[in-house]
Formats: sequence, C-alpha cells, structure tokens
Amino acid sequence: MADQPDTPLQSTPAPREDMMACLMALEAALLPCLPARELQAIDRSPHPSHQIDVERHARDFMEAAKKLQLYFIGLQREDQPTKAETLAKEISMMEEELKVKNELIKKQEQLIQEWRKELKDQLDKHHTELERV
Repeated sequence: MADQPDTPLQSTPAPREDMMACLMALEAALLPCLPARELQAIDRSPHPSHQIDVERHARDFMEAAKKLQLYFIGLQREDQPTKAETLAKEISMMEEELKVKNELIKKQEQLIQEWRKELKDQLDKHHTELERV
C-alpha cells in the first residue's frame, strides 16, 4: 500500500471498490501481526530483525488504517452537502418547476384563445343565421 500514489479519495469512480481495496490493504497489514504472547517474546528477542518486522507491520497497519479513515471521512462529507450546495439544488429544482408551470400556463392560454376564437366564430355564425331569418 505504501508504494501506491496517494490519490484524492473523492474523485474515485467506484466508491465500493475503493472501500474494498482499503479494507483488503488493512487486512493484509493485519495478517502478519503476531498474537500478543509472540510479540512479547519478539520484544525480548536479541535479533534486531524481529523488532524491525514488528515495527514495519505496525507502520503498514497504521498507514492502511489512516487511508481507510480518510476514505470514510470523504464519504461522510459526500453524504452531507454544504449549505450552498443544498440551496443551489433547491434553486435548481424550483427553476425547473417554474419552467414546467410556465409552459403549462402558455398551453392553457393557447387553449383559451382557441376556445374564444371558436366561440366568436359560432356567435358570428348564429348572428348571420339570425339576420337571414
């Protein structure tokens, strides 16, 4: 995990895959860790390589845990949009609703104009018929 470049977690296209990668890295860092009794025995061991292994595994684990924590913080931020984003979304929805209602009003006005024309034509027709009689 240490040799992978750090990328912004919010820009990843598949959050589930990213989370699974973080969890697998965390698990991979945890697997080499030994039970507490063996760790204590290694602490007392005269071999410096044992101590270095434990420190390396602990460092790998902490790095993986930090990346996972950053990922979850990123998810939390995505789930809670800022007030400006919320207001912008509401304004956009209201504008769309206004557009739809304006179109509906135009259609209704056209219908009313057509009905008025039809009624006027019928009225004129009746007047013409009455004048003939």
